[in-house]
Amino acid sequence: MNRTYASIKRGLEQAIRHRKGKRIAGLRLHVPPQVDVKAVRERTGLTQEEFAATFAISLGALRHWERGDRKPRGTALVLLNVIAKDPDAVLRAVEKA
Repeated sequence: MNRTYASIKRGLEQAIRHRKGKRIAGLRLHVPPQVDVKAVRERTGLTQEEFAATFAISLGALRHWERGDRKPRGTALVLLNVIAKDPDAVLRAVEKA
């Protein structure tokens, strides 16, 4: 078996182990902490509609997060953590010119 095939096979096996929740040597996954979405939005002074539109978040998803029906994950969770840390800087960054 050539090196490329072996590398692809190893990567797929690691992905399967990761998907099953098993540890993978050398893999460190950073998961940002959960945030209080409603508190983050309220700190910006924006309504649900304005917050969703400003940050390209589905209004329905935002409402679910605020009610606690669902939790943000992935990129949305990262964005919410950044907004929680410095809402004014993020608002300036997305401000329309």
